Amino acid sequence: MWLPTQGPAAEFTTRYLALHQAFYARTLTRQELDDWRSRQLRTVLDQVRAGSPFYARHLSGVDLDAVTPATLARLPFTTKAHLRSEMLDMLSRPLAEAVFFYETTGTTGPATPCPRDGREVVASNAHVTESWASIFRHHFGDHRPRIGLMGPTEVHSFGDTLGDVARNTGSMNAKIWPYSPVIGFPKALQLMKDLQLEVVCCTPGVALTLAKAAEHYGYDLRHDFAVELLFVTGEMCTPALARNLESVWGADVYNILYGSQEAFVIATACRNKRMHLSQTNYLVEVVDPETGDSHGPHGSGELTVTMLVDGVKPLVRYRTGDAVVVEPSDCDCEMPGDVVRIVGRTLDRLELGGRLFTAGQVETAVLSGVTGSAGYQVVIERDDDGRDRLTVRLELLKDLAEDPAGVAEQVRERAAEALGVPVTAELSDGLDPIVSTGAFVSWKAARIVDRRTAPDHETRVARQMAANRGYER
Repeated sequence: MWLPTQGPAAEFTTRYLALHQAFYARTLTRQELDDWRSRQLRTVLDQVRAGSPFYARHLSGVDLDAVTPATLARLPFTTKAHLRSEMLDMLSRPLAEAVFFYETTGTTGPATPCPRDGREVVASNAHVTESWASIFRHHFGDHRPRIGLMGPTEVHSFGDTLGDVARNTGSMNAKIWPYSPVIGFPKALQLMKDLQLEVVCCTPGVALTLAKAAEHYGYDLRHDFAVELLFVTGEMCTPALARNLESVWGADVYNILYGSQEAFVIATACRNKRMHLSQTNYLVEVVDPETGDSHGPHGSGELTVTMLVDGVKPLVRYRTGDAVVVEPSDCDCEMPGDVVRIVGRTLDRLELGGRLFTAGQVETAVLSGVTGSAGYQVVIERDDDGRDRLTVRLELLKDLAEDPAGVAEQVRERAAEALGVPVTAELSDGLDPIVSTGAFVSWKAARIVDRRTAPDHETRVARQMAANRGYER
């Protein structure tokens, strides 16, 4: 594991890793964890008040000395709009103290700076390392698998973070981003075959596009590759989509981690394919997405996090925009921490037939029981009498569906029952490339064509991006 060797970051790392090891050994008492979280909250609040131009203004009317983990609701929220308007004024330490500089993708607004210092790198990567090591022991025993990392851009943390985690677990890793103009899909597939990569880490959309590209270039997914695990992240992956990916690749699929450029890794997967919160790094609240009322650390609503690592850019009561369900853990795995289920972005909720659905509910309604699919898209229209109706476009890979027409009929029946509106299911020979843009823009922009309203900004951005994406080069 990379560790800072001098200065305050090195001192923090020594203290943090001792706590982290006790947390995973389950020898850390609840009182000791609570004491750590209280001390770190005080450290972070003092730091942002003194060091961040934004937070000096944003928190000026609050008695920060009276704020505890139990009284976070006294603090105002930090939002994505704040990140975009304040940029480097969000930082509470000098930029020169960072060891990495990253940015958000900037597809739906200005790319916001996300520098990380040694504290943040160590604390975030430690939880991912525990997750991967546990899953590798479960699947491979003492064998160290070969890993392919497929990250989005050069200024995204994906490659550095997961490359470090791969080294921590003793695994070789190859960074083979198929949308790179240097690599491309033909080279990515060739490297996957030649290196006999056993674990591929990418978005669900890339995993589906890779399968289509493999078919296009004459590969047999089951015989030409050695992939045993797909680690997917970066966009929503419901259990229904995961099961479909497993049917396509003949590999076990893990929704491996949840986080963001700006908030780092908030939760990691266990061997049971459940997601556990990194509770040494965050104070978690679930808030009502409409009113902002806090339900506390458990419940259903929008995930809000206060970061406990006093790095370059800790965020206070940051509204992630993600709809979640958080519950105390009843999991028998090696991973501590409450369990969280991601059900989609709050902005991706859809009203159908007078009812509101999350992105996860829509995807589950479409993909439940579906195998061998290369992707889907949903078209929403409104009849002359004002009724909503859906058309589901489904692409199936060759030889993986024995009865394509029967699959389409099952999709029609199940989606209509789950969503309560009339549904038509169509088989497609090739979906619009916009479906591959989910991780860059949004699930809704990639998967939903809503003809009831004019295209919004995210949809227009996704269309522009889709024009330059493909695997036939």
